[in-house]
Amino acid sequence: MQTLLSLIRLAERGILVALLLGMTALFAFNVGIRLFGGAAASSFQWIDEVVRLMNLYLVFLAAGLALERGKQVAVDSWRAGIMARTGLPLTRIIDLAGLAFSLWMAWLSREMAAFVFASGQASATLGLAAGWIYVAPCAGFLLLALRYGASLFGAIDRHGAAREAAE
Repeated sequence: MQTLLSLIRLAERGILVALLLGMTALFAFNVGIRLFGGAAASSFQWIDEVVRLMNLYLVFLAAGLALERGKQVAVDSWRAGIMARTGLPLTRIIDLAGLAFSLWMAWLSREMAAFVFASGQASATLGLAAGWIYVAPCAGFLLLALRYGASLFGAIDRHGAAREAAE
């Protein structure tokens, strides 16, 4: 399991770095061509759409990695206080609820993607099937579900990562 998680982490980081660098390069080129390109600038109007799509994938694909590293928004002192007073295994409950919610959202995103792909809608400048917009949340929520499941079954200690980040 650890080897699989390590490979997924490596792929995620590589994709995220490529997306960020690609977005930066395309945006810089777009600014330059608009300033100095004259009439040629109109040939590159597709860049705005590509950068928006890349940003969408960047956000959703980073969610699982952020969760694993304890970088998500959380109120750790509240959780620790509740656990100390009640003795409830709150971290396991949160992981289970997160797993269920992430799987549900991935399923909804997949359904929406299938619907939009079937409708034949395409993006304005690229002509790309609009369903690709909904593939990003599907992939992102599957990566979140993987992390919640790994935390629930003890393959990762995402709560320990949050404590280390706070210290």
